[in-house]
Amino acid sequence: MTSAHYQILHDTHYRYSAPVSLAQQLAHLWPRDCAWQRCHLRQLEVGPQPCQRRDALDVHGNPLTRLVFERPHDELKVSARLQVEVLARVALTLENSPPWERACALLTYSGQPLPAPLLEAARFRFESPYVRLKQAFVDYAEDCFPAGRPLLLAVRALMQKIFTEFTFDAAATQVATPLLQVLEERRGVCQDFAHLMLACLRSRGLSARYVSGYLLTQPPPGQPRLIGADASHAWISVYCPRQGWVDFDPTNNVLPALEHITLAWGRDFADVSPLRGVILGGGSHDPEVEVTVLPLAAPV
Repeated sequence: MTSAHYQILHDTHYRYSAPVSLAQQLAHLWPRDCAWQRCHLRQLEVGPQPCQRRDALDVHGNPLTRLVFERPHDELKVSARLQVEVLARVALTLENSPPWERACALLTYSGQPLPAPLLEAARFRFESPYVRLKQAFVDYAEDCFPAGRPLLLAVRALMQKIFTEFTFDAAATQVATPLLQVLEERRGVCQDFAHLMLACLRSRGLSARYVSGYLLTQPPPGQPRLIGADASHAWISVYCPRQGWVDFDPTNNVLPALEHITLAWGRDFADVSPLRGVILGGGSHDPEVEVTVLPLAAPV
């Protein structure tokens, strides 16, 4: 297959225990267009109707919708309806990437201005709210980075190590669970595994970014696909001076391809949360989120 077509339904519903008098929300719910992806349909339904809505791009070039509510409301519904075409990515020979030490050296400022691609990539070498730089992460990945190993082979080895040694457990962590705790307990979800892989790479001096999106999941044999049974997904992308940005999915031990739909990328989850904001009032509230990824037949 050279491409795949999907319909994506992403519904978020907040029910507040007390009225919200004022609110501002930021939504990352538009898939970005890139070399391997095209978004053919975007619809965003919001209730109640916001007093202001503005579509723009964030600092990383992701589509961003700003919503302002200035009337009291006791619930909020945000529903995205999308149709996306995912294209086959260029085949890579991981062995042809430069040694990982060379990549680190190229990304390091040495008194001369960095070329534009390296300067852009260098933004993703540093700490961010959910990704700290610690010697513990260097030590964990030490066996994946022997001297002289091609960068992309080393990153693949790290992806395989996380996949093998960690257990997917939706009850083990929350969004703010420290990465050192994740490393110690060896349990978490895709967001944790992506953050951990970023910490291992950045702590070693490499540039890597967090990617949010969706993943086509397969129902059990003979069972229908359930509406709302999917979830958002997360993986990482590492910068290689020769091949550019290359994606790795540590949760599934694969290089993302036609089943991965890219939504946005940033330093970590904080940059690309599907919906976040500030409210006045509201009392207690937890979101109900339903995501459905449906494969579509290619248009004639």
